[in-house]
Amino acid sequence: MLVLLIGDWRSVALRGAAAVVFGVLALIWPDLTLWALVSLWGAYALVDGISILVAVLRGVRAVEAHRGVHIFEGIVSIAAGLLTFIWPHITALVLLYVIAAWALITGALEVAAAIRLRRVITKEWMLGLIGALSVLFAVVLVVTPGAGALAITWAIGWYALISGTLYLALAWRLRRSVAGTAAQRESALQGGGF
Repeated sequence: MLVLLIGDWRSVALRGAAAVVFGVLALIWPDLTLWALVSLWGAYALVDGISILVAVLRGVRAVEAHRGVHIFEGIVSIAAGLLTFIWPHITALVLLYVIAAWALITGALEVAAAIRLRRVITKEWMLGLIGALSVLFAVVLVVTPGAGALAITWAIGWYALISGTLYLALAWRLRRSVAGTAAQRESALQGGGF
């Protein structure tokens, strides 16, 4: 998913902001109609997928080695979001399984990315935690499909809020890492040239 996206912390921040907004809206309006829930989640999934593909298209050098994984994740997110708009009268159970499949796929990719990201950022655990949270969320949705629309709305809202907050924290760390690397290079150039 975000394998070595250190040069593109803005995409990570955009994903986090979209998740936080979606989570807050789902928690503020727990009695959302099914159509509104589908629309909110579809919009979130579209923003998530588009932000991934934008990062790939920007040509961040560190992403090039894993372009296929990034493109796959972006397409999965966009497809899941479009499915919710194309099929607006989707039942709660089908929506639950669409969201669970999306969370499982993106969670597994995020855990894998976190393992590779450890080589670049020391003590990197946030992306792994986001991925593990996504996988756990998928399992909970599949194991308890009959929990009811209100419980599903709350679960989705809290998941989005927590994962969005973790994405924002990760973006902040990535930005600091990029700024620190740039400052080190500038210092080395100034000190070595005179």
